[in-house]
Amino acid sequence: MNDKKCIGFIGLGLIGGSLAKTIHKYYPEWTIIAYDTNNDNTATALQEGTIQAVASSVDTAFSNCDIIYLCTPVVNNISYLNTLKNIMKPGAILSDVGSVKTQMHEAIAQAGLSHCFIGGHPMAGSEKTGYANASDRMLENAYFIITPSEEVNLFAVSGYSEFIASLGAIPMILTYEEHDYITAAISHLPHVVASSLVGLIQNLDNEEEHMRAIAAGGFKDITRIASSSPTMWQQICLTNKENISKVLDAYIRSLIQYRVEIDNSNSDELYRLFSDAREYRNSMPIASYGPIKKAYEIYVDLADEAGGIAAIATLLATNGINLKNIGIINNREFEEGVMGKCPVLGG
Repeated sequence: MNDKKCIGFIGLGLIGGSLAKTIHKYYPEWTIIAYDTNNDNTATALQEGTIQAVASSVDTAFSNCDIIYLCTPVVNNISYLNTLKNIMKPGAILSDVGSVKTQMHEAIAQAGLSHCFIGGHPMAGSEKTGYANASDRMLENAYFIITPSEEVNLFAVSGYSEFIASLGAIPMILTYEEHDYITAAISHLPHVVASSLVGLIQNLDNEEEHMRAIAAGGFKDITRIASSSPTMWQQICLTNKENISKVLDAYIRSLIQYRVEIDNSNSDELYRLFSDAREYRNSMPIASYGPIKKAYEIYVDLADEAGGIAAIATLLATNGINLKNIGIINNREFEEGVMGKCPVLGG
């Protein structure tokens, strides 16, 4: 895709904005046009130079686009299909960035757009939302799942995959059925488990909230993702409910197995379960390519004296690292005696 292209964005939030910024970074000569119900998003993107034109609605303004990205909630994306069907030029590609693909692919088929639809899901994100938090680095070394419709020309799929790779992402081609089952297991289930575990501890806690006060270390690590947007995860569970229910059943059976071995004091089987889990966990890639964004934290062993935390904050700021949160760990069960904890965001 070396020729000058025109790219359209319907929705310019966190993911759409990050994708637009990345395309502009690598292909500054291309034209990007965007529509968003939030005028501040498009105004900011235009002022920054990320986009070159703003559309007032989804209309013929997108008729010259070579690729059109649907970057709104899936119900909204579907509502634009009939309009796009009548205005897209021959050979144009229609894509999306949704984390659940089945409903979108079914709507695409019903609209008669399967010949040009190549679904997409960049496995990246943030707990923050909106174009203001978009980044041209968000896709770097992140898996970008591609789910082409069966009717799409293989040459178009190959070219699109090369384009995604040129943006610094790692393209992976799957069927939309494979995508939704895989993400149900490695992304959607962990969020359900984390939220349910936090809810359990809340219900088990006493009036003095001792569990809440002591919770840290391993508990906070495995439940970090429970802080994600409840609206987003409500919609994901509703649109991928069959797959999530299937993997939840498998997880419940796994929990029952652990309970049985614990009740029976089966030391050999308990060791095998924990050992197998450790080995499989340790075999996973160190780099954060998966759907759940990695958290970067700095643990510093500090003496309790004046100026210690200020010195660390100054050192981080000098190296362009922004603090997201800072605090003292009082429960250091899994932190090997660490006293100061400074979760950070990249500068």
